[in-house]
Amino acid sequence: MSGHAIEVILSRQLADCLSVPVFIVDPEGNLLFYNPPAEEILGKKFQDTGPMPVGDWGTSFLPHDEKGNSIPPEELPLVQTIHSHKPAHKTFWIKSLNGNSTEISVTAIPIIGRSKKFSGAMAIFWDKEGEL
Repeated sequence: MSGHAIEVILSRQLADCLSVPVFIVDPEGNLLFYNPPAEEILGKKFQDTGPMPVGDWGTSFLPHDEKGNSIPPEELPLVQTIHSHKPAHKTFWIKSLNGNSTEISVTAIPIIGRSKKFSGAMAIFWDKEGEL
């Protein structure tokens, strides 16, 4: 992470300390990190997936509605935040990498430092049925 803005580095450190799932991307939408609570919902450890482009993570976790219809990446809160640099929220289902389907609520926020430069985005999410 040494090549990333200090705000992204600090966001990753914060995410590593939180008990809620967190997903962090760079300004282009490339996955940089997700924390251990996110690993439980996503079905795979970050060290096993590593960084990945938005086209991969936006479809790898198979986001869908309650009827099983696919949700395109551009409708996901994190992708919306990347494009608008504004917070976004949505509740939907994902099929994790281990095959489990889970309803999640996602709130995405831009990572913008004091210089007003957009450095990426962070999604905080939780299992609608589970406990934090």
